Amino acid sequence: MTRPPKPAARPDRVSLLQYLRLFRRDLLSAQPDRLYGAWMAEFRTPFFRSYLCNDPALLRLVLQERPDDFPKSGRINEGLRPLLGRSVFVTNGALWKRQRRIIDPAFEGGRLRDTFPAMWAAGQAAVARLGALEGPVEIEAQTSHAAADVIFRTLFSIPIEHEIAAQVFSEFRAYQRTQPLLNLAAFVPLPRWMPRLHRRGTRRAARAIRALITRLTAERMERIHAGDAPDDLATKIMTTADPETGERFDTQEMVDQVAIFFLAGHETSASALAWALHVLALYPEVQARVAAEAGAVLDDDAPDFAQVGRLRFTRDVFREVLRLYPPVPMMVREARCPETFRKRRVRRGSQVVLSPWHLHRHRRLWDAPDDFDPDRWQRPEGRASARTAYMPFSAGPRVCTGAGFAMVEGVLLLAMLARAYRFERVSGRDPVPVAYLTVRAREGIWLRVTPRGPRAEQ
Repeated sequence: MTRPPKPAARPDRVSLLQYLRLFRRDLLSAQPDRLYGAWMAEFRTPFFRSYLCNDPALLRLVLQERPDDFPKSGRINEGLRPLLGRSVFVTNGALWKRQRRIIDPAFEGGRLRDTFPAMWAAGQAAVARLGALEGPVEIEAQTSHAAADVIFRTLFSIPIEHEIAAQVFSEFRAYQRTQPLLNLAAFVPLPRWMPRLHRRGTRRAARAIRALITRLTAERMERIHAGDAPDDLATKIMTTADPETGERFDTQEMVDQVAIFFLAGHETSASALAWALHVLALYPEVQARVAAEAGAVLDDDAPDFAQVGRLRFTRDVFREVLRLYPPVPMMVREARCPETFRKRRVRRGSQVVLSPWHLHRHRRLWDAPDDFDPDRWQRPEGRASARTAYMPFSAGPRVCTGAGFAMVEGVLLLAMLARAYRFERVSGRDPVPVAYLTVRAREGIWLRVTPRGPRAEQ
């Protein structure tokens, strides 16, 4: 198979000034080609040092063996605080562990089955919306709509058309383009009292989103107390007590968590699904296999969670898309004490960069790493690479609590859309991946979308 488009040409070397400019505008274009074959690289600024780690042994050390010694970096998370507050995404230590003890039970296997009807309904709504559009379609907008619909249906039992849900979605679209992945605090150590220089539009959108989420959360708390709350994810989380302390989230804490559920569950899923549809447009033979599998497995008269498990090829396609276009391209930890990485001293406070973007395309870890090849997941060498060099949802104790949710959602929506429509690339408008909050396309992903007809080509 031919290769899907890469980001802008990988430079061999960049100066510090050029790197900082590129990093703020688009961190993917800033990455030198040599990093895709390096086990480790050091990056120095006047204020701190960072280490990109691709060595699987270092990944195990940081993420699995000693995660408490490498907490999430406050530098990187600073830019997201106006929206996320003290959510599970940005906290560390005892607070983070308490939050996970309350949140994790809502995403256990049995609960995923309970969310399936809401996911199916969101998929049907996405198919219907796409059918009403004409001409080339900017598909990222559509997948964002679909992913937000999934979140609101599974979290609060309301569709995206609900008044508050629609407002949150609209405000978040504004927030996306005003919030860079990194702000000044990522590069310069600012004292606690100093303003963080978040953009005015970012602060306004974050305030609006949090105010709307507060309304939803307060209303749900009232329904829980009245005994008539629906049995959805929000109710499950808000009624779960910490098994160690017996405490539950109060309304403000729940607002923080809902903010990250929406950011992580909507933004990342939208990114992955958009790139998946783009890839189907590039490879008609793969698209035909996905459509045929979906036609054979999905049953509109009796939708059932077990059907997702039978979408095996579609799942491999989605895995391969997550490899090439991981929604979160980089994660940053901080060394709490002096370390030695590959015989190199790492100072306390150094930033440790764990990059799915590099790891998934690493020349020493994958066969033909830039090629789109969903069948690699059924070959021994592909499975071996996946065990050591695949982490679209992170790994270890901080693995994304919604990873299983995201895989069910992504595979199901991809199958439903491919069964209903044929996707074709628009000449001259091939997307270039860049990093906003997630890996998106610089000018959007434009596709021609045509109905397959009832039960056609299945």
